[in-house]
Amino acid sequence: MKKLPRSFYARPALLVAKDLLGKILVRKIGKTILSGEIVEVEAYLGVKDPASHAYRGRTKRNEVMFREGGCLYVYFTYGMHFCANIVTGRQGTGEAVLIRALEPVTGIEVMKRKRGFPKSAGATPTLTNGPGKLCQALGIGRKENGIDLLGDEIYLIAGEPIPKSSIGTSGRVGISQGKEKKWRFFVKGNKWVSG
Repeated sequence: MKKLPRSFYARPALLVAKDLLGKILVRKIGKTILSGEIVEVEAYLGVKDPASHAYRGRTKRNEVMFREGGCLYVYFTYGMHFCANIVTGRQGTGEAVLIRALEPVTGIEVMKRKRGFPKSAGATPTLTNGPGKLCQALGIGRKENGIDLLGDEIYLIAGEPIPKSSIGTSGRVGISQGKEKKWRFFVKGNKWVSG
């Protein structure tokens, strides 16, 4: 399958966010391939958005957000979880889209092991229905911060297009500022959405 081109990411975060729904996030670890369909995202609009890590400008922590669209911005939160964002737009804009939930496609047994699920457990939504959960399931952490999504380790491919009528919107989750912005997008009725 063909990787999404740089031009897909080199657009404003709000456009990319909606278009990410239905795309397949692929993670290669050696010969193992883990993948999942993106079913929930949140857009963060750089220096214009008080909820964005880029709001106060470039720092050592958020430097990856200011790169050209098409790389992964990974940060550590609450002292326990990694979260993965797709950097969007032109270099210097600081925009990104948080991947909030995935519906697993391949490598489910490996994902369960990485999440500490028993072998007998089914593939329930709690496997990847949150940004920290999906990073743990895919083995995404600090080392993956800044990875180019046109490389071979982590990348996106086209999945089934999601009709506009199937895309829900709401306020973003777990933020204190900018709650009124309806910049969370999800696939309506999909059980893997974080809720």
